[in-house]
Parts: sequence; structure tokens; C-alpha cells
Amino acid sequence: MTSFPVPTMPAPPVGVVGLGQLGGSLAAALVAAGRQVTGWDVDPAAREAAAAHGVRIARELTGVVVLAVPLPAVAAALEGLDVDPDATVTDLGSVKVPVLAELGPALGGRYVGGHPMCGTERSGHEATDPGLFTGARWALCLEPGTELPRWLRVAEVALAVGAEVVPATAAEHDDAVAAVSHVPHLLAAALAAAAGEAGPLALALAAGSFRDGTRVIGSDPAFVTAMVQGNAAPTTAALTRVLEQLARPWPELVAAGHAVRAGSPAGRRPVRVPLERAALLSLGRAGGAVTRRLAAFVEGHLPVPSR
Repeated sequence: MTSFPVPTMPAPPVGVVGLGQLGGSLAAALVAAGRQVTGWDVDPAAREAAAAHGVRIARELTGVVVLAVPLPAVAAALEGLDVDPDATVTDLGSVKVPVLAELGPALGGRYVGGHPMCGTERSGHEATDPGLFTGARWALCLEPGTELPRWLRVAEVALAVGAEVVPATAAEHDDAVAAVSHVPHLLAAALAAAAGEAGPLALALAAGSFRDGTRVIGSDPAFVTAMVQGNAAPTTAALTRVLEQLARPWPELVAAGHAVRAGSPAGRRPVRVPLERAALLSLGRAGGAVTRRLAAFVEGHLPVPSR
């Protein structure tokens, strides 16, 4: 019979590698939640900022080790660090299949892919916000080889900072975020570039809809490029669907888009789900999330369709 960690067991320490906006915010939020946190960053200023939030700065990491570094740096993120060989390793990257392919062979079931759906167009340790994860959805990958007790330990980290955990496979995650995150970055870029071509008058008259529609392209261009290129096939497929929608008669397009937004869930229905891979993935696929860890179950919610 598989043995699972229970909430009464001591919470393991957390190590955070990369103390920019996401990593610094996570480390600060965990300290505020009473967790033992060690952080490291190659930037001395980032280390100093994290230390000011109560984060212990050291190269020795154990427990749950979180990689909060840009996608191109994930493979080498642990080089030069003293990491417990039994540590559970997770990451915060916006693409999961390539990271799984990179880290999976060496880490096996010790690796649990993760992606908190938060953050802003700002970056660096100056953008640290301990409240960043409150109410955010945090995708947490369950592959056939993922060790479920380790998945639960990472889930507890996400829950400790106020996030809701959405179980998914890496491939499911990448398909989903292509539609709701990666294509919106490309559309924001296209909208901003087209408005720029329209001239100074257009930009001077730009108001809320333009500001909201272009906000995310204020992010670091290198970050956005790495994200969309790292998820190229799902992003291309999602962008094709958008182009097909734009080819529809405009009244039909406007009505279809409005119907989706107006059909947002009317509420949430509480559920209790056993600690079993298929049940957890079913919860995520149905639009639900985990909000609390119990001994043999997790509690969460499912969306209630609007009528």
C-alpha cells in the first residue's frame, strides 16, 4: 500500500533557486506562512532583497527545491549548488513538456512540473510581492512516473501561499496555456505594433481597451519569445483557431465571444477527491482545483455552469 505524507508530518524545508519576481515572491510568501525557506540567486542584489524578507541565503538546498529561473536556464539551474539527492524538484516555468524532457531523465519521479498562473509584466526582485499567489491557479503536473507523495508535497507549497492547485499532465497544460496565455501575448504584440503603424493620434487616443489588450506585451521580450517558442506547436494550433475566428462574419464573431464570457461559471461546488492520479486529473480537466490537503483526500471545487 502506498504511503502518503499527511498534514500532521513536519513540512519539509523549501529551497528557491532564482529570486526574481516569481521566486522572490514565493520565498517571501512561504516565510510569511511559517515555512523554512532557503534561497539562492546569481544576482547579489536579488539575494539581499530576499534576505530582507527573512529568506535564508545559502547554496545547500533540501526538501522541495523550486526552480524559478527563465526557461533557457532551467537545465543548468542546479549547477554549483549542493542539493539533497532525495529532494523533490519542481519549477515555475510557463511551458512544461520541454522542461519535463530536460529534467525528467535525470530526476525521474522526483520532478514535479509546476506553473502558477500569476505574475505581471514586471520582472526582477524589485517586483517581489508576497501576495502574488493568493487566489491564483497553480498547475501541477501528474505524469505516469510522477511520485504522488512528492506531488502532494509540492501541492502543499502552493496551498501554503494561497494558490489553488490544478492537476494536469504536461501536455494538457501546454495545450491549455497556449490558448489562454501564449497566444494572448502574441495578440498583444500584434495589436500594439498595428496601433503604432496607425500613428501618434491613434496612440494618443488609446484608452482602457487598448491598455488592457496590450498590457502583457510590456513583459521582457526575451521572456515572451522563449515562452512562445518553447511551446511552438500548441501555440501555432491555438493561433490558427484564433485566425479562423477572425475570418467569421463580425456579428457572429462578436456574439460567439460574448457568449463565452457571459457563460462564465455561476459558482463553485465543493468536492472531495481521493489521492489517486486519475481522480485528480479528472478534477483538473473538469475545470476544478484543489484547495485543501487532508490525510487520504484533497478538498476542492468544481465549476457550476451558468444557466
